Amino acid sequence: MVIVDKQSLILYNSYGGVIMSNELVKYDPELNTIPLRKFTPIEMNLFFSIISRMRDKGDQTVRFSFEQLKDLSNYKPTANNRFEDDIQRTYEKLMGLHFGRRSKSGLNREMFVMFTKFRIVGEADSPYVEIEVYKDALPLLNNLDTWVRYALAEFRDLRSSYAKTAFRLLKGFRTTGYAFLSKEDFFELLDIPKSYWKKPGDVDRYVLKPIREELTPLFRGLTVRKKYGKGRGKPVIGYSFTWKPEKKDANDFSQGQFQDERQKLFNIQHNGELTEQEKWRAIDKVKGLTLGSTEKQALADKQAEHDKKIRDQARQEALAELRKGFGNHA
Repeated sequence: MVIVDKQSLILYNSYGGVIMSNELVKYDPELNTIPLRKFTPIEMNLFFSIISRMRDKGDQTVRFSFEQLKDLSNYKPTANNRFEDDIQRTYEKLMGLHFGRRSKSGLNREMFVMFTKFRIVGEADSPYVEIEVYKDALPLLNNLDTWVRYALAEFRDLRSSYAKTAFRLLKGFRTTGYAFLSKEDFFELLDIPKSYWKKPGDVDRYVLKPIREELTPLFRGLTVRKKYGKGRGKPVIGYSFTWKPEKKDANDFSQGQFQDERQKLFNIQHNGELTEQEKWRAIDKVKGLTLGSTEKQALADKQAEHDKKIRDQARQEALAELRKGFGNHA
């Protein structure tokens, strides 16, 4: 059976145009334990866009039109040939992932792929993709007792693959406001190059920096701390994340572009962890500006304020001299 489904809230203006579309991603927490090795941000967007629509479909075949999947994933390139290549690469990487379960004792283990059908039909009048979940993977998306939940738009708008993965992991603890990952798990789940293992400066620069800049707008009061072990040099043994917990019944739907941006900017400005430069970069990303735009404007404003103070001081000094002159001739 082929079906088309809409698990989203879509608002239209009076001309029929979409003004706000909300799509939720929801799946079993076990899916977060699978490292998405070598996935690009585009491939992550495609994968979790598919996941958002496969929930509670059982073993049915779900059809996605190219336009639907492009819209869900906010796919920028328009050529269908390139789009098909990106879909195929996403599936090929998925086939390399090993989903599975193990008993508490660790003696019973099973492994499986997530999809058994992934058909790309580009020659149709309206090109589409058909996808079917493997029967052993159904519990990851169906009849969920516990789950990870977040807005697809928030996930897909993140630029860094490290920020995207950290976002998913933190959303698994959204009501507690705390998550800790050992160094081993942190490197594995975020697919960090092993060459960074003994280079904490590279981890700070290329992993933690984009995570802080991109997730601070989404997690109020976000802090990232390294946990140090004993021994020579006090090596890093893990990373802890804290933020203001979300309410259990918190609404993940967008409140509208203006309100969403306002909340993100508030979270940036009131975060005591980011440097001034990091706040400027975070603001650029939220507003979709070229990196450096906010810093340039802030520095220009500071210079203008400094120049005004100099002018005001010179004016006051000139007035004082005038008053002094008048006093001498009184």
